[in-house]
Amino acid sequence: MSTNNKKIKSSEETLDKLRSFIDKKGGIVKKEEFAELDVDYRKILEFVDNGALVRIKNGYYTDRIDRFSEEELIARLFPDARLCMESALYAYGYIRQKPFGWHLAVDKNTSKSRFKMDYPKVIPYYTEPEALELGSATIERDGLIFQIYNKERMICDCLKYEEKLEREVFKEGLQSYIRDEDKNISALMEYARARKVVGKVQSMIGVWL
Repeated sequence: MSTNNKKIKSSEETLDKLRSFIDKKGGIVKKEEFAELDVDYRKILEFVDNGALVRIKNGYYTDRIDRFSEEELIARLFPDARLCMESALYAYGYIRQKPFGWHLAVDKNTSKSRFKMDYPKVIPYYTEPEALELGSATIERDGLIFQIYNKERMICDCLKYEEKLEREVFKEGLQSYIRDEDKNISALMEYARARKVVGKVQSMIGVWL
């Protein structure tokens, strides 16, 4: 076997080894986990450059980007984040149009490099640790569990950051909450006090109740 053919065979064997390892890890591997295989990291970068492996974002790799849906990637990569704003409105069925990007509330001390990725688009909201926990809940979508804010906390955030929402999205979200038979007005006022939007709740929602 020629030297060139030996190199090709060795490269193929290394790639198979990496793909098997990625499978074993559930489809996504962190950079430091590759150390278990004793594979030169430069070789991994070479596979990324030629398209044999995919860098999802800095420090995270898979073998095929079509292995995961957007929802799966968000659930796997950001388990500590909460769906908020448009993403929470959509998850609860309050708005019809799927938002551009994923709106995630995260600890303000989280490294900003975590969110530098082309797909899926992530829009982080850096939040004080205490505020991050306020009204935290979970929701299941397509068999995946996401952290999310409960409806009352979500609506208070939408009122607090009204300028960040498109006018039609804001109106649709508020009207959906007003029509929601499961809304909890006493909880809404509790979160309104915590988020300092009591006046907005009274003027924009109170008149419809």
